[in-house]
Amino acid sequence: MPTTSTPLVLVSGSGRSGTSSLAGTLKRLGLHVPQPEVEASETNPRGFYEPRWVIDFHKRHLRELALFNIDSRPAAVGLVADYLASGEPTAELREWLAGQLAAPERGDAQIVVKDPHAFWFASAWESASADAGADLRWLTALRHPAEVVGSRDIAYLSSQSDELRLTKETSNVAGWVHAALLTEQAGRGGRRSFVRYVDLLADWRAALAPVQQQLEIELNTDLTSTEHHAVDDFIEPSMRKSQLTWDDVRTPDWLRDMAEEVWRLLGVLTTAPHDAETLAALDRIHADYDARYADAVALTFDHTKAESTLAAREARDAQRATVQQLRRELDVVRHAQPPAVGGREAAGILRRAVVRRLTRR
Repeated sequence: MPTTSTPLVLVSGSGRSGTSSLAGTLKRLGLHVPQPEVEASETNPRGFYEPRWVIDFHKRHLRELALFNIDSRPAAVGLVADYLASGEPTAELREWLAGQLAAPERGDAQIVVKDPHAFWFASAWESASADAGADLRWLTALRHPAEVVGSRDIAYLSSQSDELRLTKETSNVAGWVHAALLTEQAGRGGRRSFVRYVDLLADWRAALAPVQQQLEIELNTDLTSTEHHAVDDFIEPSMRKSQLTWDDVRTPDWLRDMAEEVWRLLGVLTTAPHDAETLAALDRIHADYDARYADAVALTFDHTKAESTLAAREARDAQRATVQQLRRELDVVRHAQPPAVGGREAAGILRRAVVRRLTRR
């Protein structure tokens, strides 16, 4: 068993909520990001500040479960729990964490790991951290759901049809609600903190002061000082590209109201991370969300069944067309004259190749 405990700050929150800005800020304040990091891209030119191994870990296991990164289905929670019961993902995570704690390049620095999908595997993080000798602390980035949906549209859906974008808006709002509720649940019982993205951009020193106290972490600067710091060159208001409101998002009224209430309650947790009244209210909303989702699934049963039937029919038609094409190719091979070089042996090889293509279908 480990004899020391290293602070491990796990930065989570819905995608496009400012998690990269938060992790990048902590890196500049002296915390260590396990290497290698995910490289910057057009969707995030300032960098992601997330370990490549962690992102691959979550993507691989979510793919195995056929889960989306931000999955609005309540049933997804049970699927993950059953999957983690084997202990294999936890053991894998434990081994990686142990290696990071012993990495020479870390020195004695505290660790910051950013991944918006970590809430799916919260129990694995808790167990693996404790076994490896890391003291897990949750840091959640908060951003208004209307802005998150708008930011995701800008980053991922700008080239898609209006119909698809409108459909995804409702799906993304539901995903935001579900992910926000699960992320909040994940950090209960331990050290945790919440920070609004807009506050971080407006005054990062003031925004991080309660975070430092609540998480009990050391930073390489005095947050009451006004001396220039590297974070001043990294954080700026222009990073907030999406400033949409509910007027810009088309979604059912009940879902909009629910998301707004979750946003308000999470704001309370920025100053009181374990406020009992707020947690009880979030639990009631969570139960309401699950019930409404079940109603929506029941309401759309015929639609879903018809879409599945149509998709299966199209798949069969495509397979039938492919088989017919392969049969035509085989028929041509059977009636073709043997090649001048190789004779019947070459013709046989070609015929068998076509037959293999046909039988694989």
